[in-house]
Parts: sequence; structure tokens; C-alpha cells
Amino acid sequence: MTALHEAPVDASVDPATHLTAADIENLGAELDAIRDQVIGSRGESDAAYIRNVIDAQRKLELGSRAVLLFSLFPPAWLVGTVGLSLSKIIENMEIGHNVMHGQWDWMRDPKIHSTTWEWDNVSPADMWKHSHNELHHTYTNVRGRDNDLGYGIMRVDDEQRWKPLFLVQPLSNAVNACMFQYGIAFYDLEIGKYLKGRVDKDDFFRRGKRVLAKIARHATRDYVLHPLLSGPSALTTLTANLTANLVRNLWTHSVIMCGHFPEGVQTFAKDSIEGETRGQWYLRQMLGSANISGSPAMHFMTGNLSYQIEHHLFPDLPSNRYHEIAPKVEEVFERYGLSYTTGPLPKQVASAWMKIIRLSLPNGVLTASR
Repeated sequence: MTALHEAPVDASVDPATHLTAADIENLGAELDAIRDQVIGSRGESDAAYIRNVIDAQRKLELGSRAVLLFSLFPPAWLVGTVGLSLSKIIENMEIGHNVMHGQWDWMRDPKIHSTTWEWDNVSPADMWKHSHNELHHTYTNVRGRDNDLGYGIMRVDDEQRWKPLFLVQPLSNAVNACMFQYGIAFYDLEIGKYLKGRVDKDDFFRRGKRVLAKIARHATRDYVLHPLLSGPSALTTLTANLTANLVRNLWTHSVIMCGHFPEGVQTFAKDSIEGETRGQWYLRQMLGSANISGSPAMHFMTGNLSYQIEHHLFPDLPSNRYHEIAPKVEEVFERYGLSYTTGPLPKQVASAWMKIIRLSLPNGVLTASR
């Protein structure tokens, strides 16, 4: 199909400057049509998919914890740790994240519903849904509105004023990666807003108690109860649980970085969304996201967030359908003269890290790769 715009676009200025207002609204209508096609075709095969994933994940976790009862023996430790790591990743990424987005609410199953699901993560579900679903997905990559943009501790855009404190952001990002679930929990508390007097004190401490209580439950289960149940293998089971949580944190952090921080992903000023139309919102999601290319197994292990562009466009569509609509979305990008930012996992991780390192320094010290 012939592209609407043949002239090259200077993405360093504005990757959408060639689009007219009518173009943007037409683009929005095309994306609405893609969404409507999926909404109209949701059915038993989709419901079976999520039920089978939940069933398999729970069996994998139980089986792995059973193997870890014998983790005093190295092969059992390795098998149990790998299995537990995979089960925690699947529970967080493909199940918890997507269920809490409301992707499966249409099933009307109270056990698989965004209002009832509580995930294996120290951030309480309702707090995460507020910061992620309500704020991040509404104000994607809007500087000063989307708190996920650097989580309030990193400089992730040249437009942000540089401060000497940003010199340590490569180190702080590495530490955050290792303790990611805890970082998200405290981020969801909005500690920065509390320190600035913008959050009710009683509400802040009430939410803080809930976070600490969930951390205590999580630690008791993984670092006390299951090791004790392992008897002679208590110490090795403890190290297995520590390792599984670390692997889950590092994987989740890497996937999220790849979807939001590689070079080529755009950020937006606060005033750019005033009076924003449906088409303009769609365009912002397209320009503010990046994908990861790879195998079906890799997509599954990312919770299909390797299709971050499609997820930002349609956060409430079932995750197992993103692979189906991705070629249609990419074709829309092409016809409207926009860059569909994607690449293999190692490339996207390296790009995101290089951006974080580059922006830890004053502008111009390192040149952005375009």
C-alpha cells in the first residue's frame, strides 16, 4: 500500500510534524477499527488461554517449591530455582499485570478480574492500578505528569534540566533493577509528593502500613515459611527464593526499560496534551513506546509487553491478541510516515542503558544515536 507521506521526516524535530489534524484523526479511526475487531471477536479461546496460563503457572510454582524441599542437592536447587523464577515472572507479567489492566474483565469471572486480583508483588494491587493504569497510561511520557518517566529519580529526556545528582543514575538504576518490586511499591506510595506536602498525611501513612504489611507477608512466605518447611534444605531453599525474586526483578525491569526508554522513544511537554483528541492520544502512545522483537516464548515471558506499542494503544485488550494486531499497527505506522521502534532484546536493553548513561551527563557530552 502506498504511504500517505513519502518525504523523509526529521525525528529529531518532531516525528509527526508532517501529519495534518485530519491525518491524525483518520489514524485514530483506523486504530479504533483494529480495537473494535478484537473486542468483537473475544471468546472462549481467549478465556481458555488465560485459564490455562494461570493453571500452568500455579502447577509450575507448586512443583518448583516441592523440588526445593530437596534443594540441599545441587540439581534440585537448580531445577527448583529456574522453575520458581519462571513462575514468578509469568505470574507478574502475563497474569497479574494484564488481569489488573482489566484485559479479562469481559469474562465476568470474579476469580480473574481486575477488581479482585492480588499479585505476587509487594505493591498492593489497588495502589499499583492507580499509579500505572490511571496515571501512566493516561499521561504516557508526558514530562511532569507521567511519574513512570524515570520514576522521579532519573533524567530520561534532554529537555529535563541536568543536575549533578543525575551523575549517579546509572548506579541507582542498577540498584533499582535488583530491588524492582520494592522500588515500585515505594514509588506507588508517592513519597516525593508527601515530602512536598501534596499528599494527605493520614492517607500516606495508611497506605504505607499496607505496603509494609504486604512486604512482611511476602518475606515471611519466601524467606521463613518455605525454608523452614524444607528442613535440612532450609538454607538452600532460602537462597533459591532470593535468587528467583532477583531474577524476576531484573527481567521485569529490563522489559519495562525496553518499552519506554530506548533511543527513538519520544517524550512530551505538559502543554502538548491540552485539548488532546482521541487521535492525538493514540499518536502519543505510538511515539512514546518501543517494542521487542523475538520468539513466541520471549513474547510470552514478557507478558506480551514486548508489544509495548500495542499495549499502550490498547491496554485493555487480551494480551494473547497483541501478536495478531501488531502487523496491522505497524502497517498504520508505515502509511502515516512514522517510525515503528522495535528491535531484539539485547539491542533494546543496550539502547535504554546507553540513554540512561548519556542523560546522566550534561547535554552534548555524549551524542544521542538516532
